[in-house]
Amino acid sequence: MKVKPSESLKIDAFSMRIGDVQDVELDRLHALSLSVGWPHRAEDWQFLREVGQGFVALDEIGRVLGSAMWFPHGASFATIGMVITSPRLQTLGAAQWLMHRVFDKIPGRSQRLNATRAARRLYLSLDFQPEKTIYQCQGIARVPTTRSLAEVSGDIRTLDASNIPAAIALDAAGFGVERTALIEKLFAHSSGYGLFDGKKLTAFALCRPFGRGHVVGPVVAESDADAVALVRPHVADHSGSFLRVDTHMNNGEFAAFLSHAGMPVFDTVLTMSLGKRLPEFSAGGSARPKTYALASQTLG
Repeated sequence: MKVKPSESLKIDAFSMRIGDVQDVELDRLHALSLSVGWPHRAEDWQFLREVGQGFVALDEIGRVLGSAMWFPHGASFATIGMVITSPRLQTLGAAQWLMHRVFDKIPGRSQRLNATRAARRLYLSLDFQPEKTIYQCQGIARVPTTRSLAEVSGDIRTLDASNIPAAIALDAAGFGVERTALIEKLFAHSSGYGLFDGKKLTAFALCRPFGRGHVVGPVVAESDADAVALVRPHVADHSGSFLRVDTHMNNGEFAAFLSHAGMPVFDTVLTMSLGKRLPEFSAGGSARPKTYALASQTLG
């Protein structure tokens, strides 16, 4: 018989209770992410609340001491993110308690998350398995003086709402599941460039405000040259300001371009999965679209 996760957790001399992330003031969520050095603004938390669901851990006087969110895609898959516990609780079981609450809400779904070094032991204890390293590339953007010698397969144009269905299909091919609601929401908050073969969209890159500046992602393309050609105009748009790209590419033309564009590797996280794995991010040489950059570490 399955035991339902507890609604409260005793921590040292006080108890925590569960709450809904939708019911908490944004400034309190922002304070939680600041406490662990994460860059999320209150606006970033609000965006995540609009595309996902989650829990918070509250102490006896209503302070937010932890969080965990999930983002369902289709009937059988979800990504998990924003798993945070305040520094004083990080060795006391609060994160595991929150994760079991999430599991109770998404039974039967395969799951994927991106784990910081500090959290990997937790996720291994919950049977998540390592997949691939994600490289957090960031810095003050600058347009590289050198250009790709490879030929770009199409015309680059700005995206609008009419391109959403094609972007959803490309994203599904690169990510492994269809993320209709997420891509629609990202289009509403992003600027975008697409690569077109006539009227057909063959690759795209979105960019939106996030954290200290802007984040580019998702980026879905069939080749390094195409991905570079789509990210370059975003770099030009934000030259001189903070820009971030989260990618699993650690070599090749795309990785080199990010470094030359002022975005060297700052940190890494590890993609981990539980249940049925999505097709792994494909390496170079595949003709099918590849995910060159995530929407974010939280969203995948």
